[in-house]
Amino acid sequence: MPAFKEINPSEIKENPFDLIGKDWALVTCGSKDKFNTMTVSWGGVGIMWGRPVAFTFIRPQRYTFEFTENNEYYTMSFFDERYRGALSFCGSKSGRDYNKPKETGLTSVFTDDGVPYFEEAKLVLVCKKLYAQFLNEECVVDADKVKKWYDNDYHKMYVGEIVKVLKK
Repeated sequence: MPAFKEINPSEIKENPFDLIGKDWALVTCGSKDKFNTMTVSWGGVGIMWGRPVAFTFIRPQRYTFEFTENNEYYTMSFFDERYRGALSFCGSKSGRDYNKPKETGLTSVFTDDGVPYFEEAKLVLVCKKLYAQFLNEECVVDADKVKKWYDNDYHKMYVGEIVKVLKK
């Protein structure tokens, strides 16, 4: 398997709308001792407070939520289409009940600081949390467009500085 090389966030050439909304990503958080991952198809990348950032959204009932709350870093790993089944599994099964890497055949690896990601990914964003806040109904401007997504269980938004980009 090709090795990762570190690139500058400005060197990412892939379309973020495709990466996140179409291809999906695994958001992973925790440590070498214990971590969890989940599939996301909401989020984005950009500039905030003069820094390159990635943001994602996690519902509080998801197992990954407690890892994201209790750790300083998270990763967003993006894959080729051949890993769609693994991403589907990680988005529909809980890490409380399954060892997702074992079940999917994905290989967990860790940054020098111990932040988890996956060897099979084609692109990995290592993010340090800068901001986190629950979305709330009072701030929704066009309720008709978003009400189908919620039953009083709004996501928490995490904005993380992209501190490292790994690409194959």
